[in-house]
Amino acid sequence: MKIVFLNDVAYEYAIGSPKAVGGTERDIWILSRALAAAGWEAVVGVCGAIPIGQRKVIEGVEYVGINTGNPIAAWNRFLASERPHWVFWEGASHWWGVLVELAKRQGARTVFHTAFDTDVTPRQGLVRRSRWWPLYAWGLERTDRIFVQHKGQLDMLPPRWKSKSEILSKVCTLPSAGNPHAEQSPYIAWVAMLRTPKRPDLLVEIARKAPDLKFVVCGGLTTHRSQGDSTAQAAEALEHLPNVEYRGRVDSEEAADVIAHAALLLCTSDQEGFPNTFVQAWSHGTPVVTLQVDPDDIIKQRNLGYVTGTVDATVQQLRKLVAEREERQAMGIRAREYILEQHSTEIVVKKFDAWTRHAIH
Repeated sequence: MKIVFLNDVAYEYAIGSPKAVGGTERDIWILSRALAAAGWEAVVGVCGAIPIGQRKVIEGVEYVGINTGNPIAAWNRFLASERPHWVFWEGASHWWGVLVELAKRQGARTVFHTAFDTDVTPRQGLVRRSRWWPLYAWGLERTDRIFVQHKGQLDMLPPRWKSKSEILSKVCTLPSAGNPHAEQSPYIAWVAMLRTPKRPDLLVEIARKAPDLKFVVCGGLTTHRSQGDSTAQAAEALEHLPNVEYRGRVDSEEAADVIAHAALLLCTSDQEGFPNTFVQAWSHGTPVVTLQVDPDDIIKQRNLGYVTGTVDATVQQLRKLVAEREERQAMGIRAREYILEQHSTEIVVKKFDAWTRHAIH
């Protein structure tokens, strides 16, 4: 079975480039590798980073340079030359409506995967060209399969799309050893681009109210999903807080290392999908403290950290958990068990394989 993806940054992740950033792009990189390892022929079309027509194989995935001009023409030529069984796309975009029709012209089926909770409500899904939401909705109407990240997203889907939809967990390879909390430096990690929905302003407020706690913050500035100069102001504030080690934008390996060796991962976001950082943290045995985001109440139900709701409650729980290494360790053990049960490569690929093959029959 052959599947193609269209994503430039997935290639940056594959080569370990410092340019690699973004949860959606990381998802595609990891899923394509997992499918290739399971016997799928996985191909990623890349604009710009690879010369047109050249092909590079990295960990079983083939990356192909395609035209950087008119995207519709470039995608059509790419699909015509690759002749895939499936075309995969993640995240809301008006281009999805176009790509679905191009795929159908070439006899390929299509699968869409959500990246953010608003992806399942087309009128609110688009960040850019928001008035073009009917084109995005058309793509969802016409696509063969929709994968969502958690049950909450499935419940929000329009009823007519639910019969072709399924929950697909993120792929995560469990490290051989978890985070030994008795040996770790008790810092709190915050890892995300400094965009408005991530609420870096709340991070600043929490750090100011907890001068006795140390924070290690990784995240560069961005205009994506951001308003005004609020994120720049947050970055400046973080740089001047004595209890914050603000590293700015870092590569994916350094970000993962910061999460792996932290006492806790802090999430201040208003909205997410299913955060990659949660999966990374739990795989290493790092508990999560979050103000709002808790997909399907996993943190509450499995006791993998705390959902606080307010800044003051967050400060209280951070102090409590930093001081209680044994409780963090117990949470970390449960977190790794959860990752093994729900996010292992074998489980995710088996579901993907079964659900897509079922569509063909």
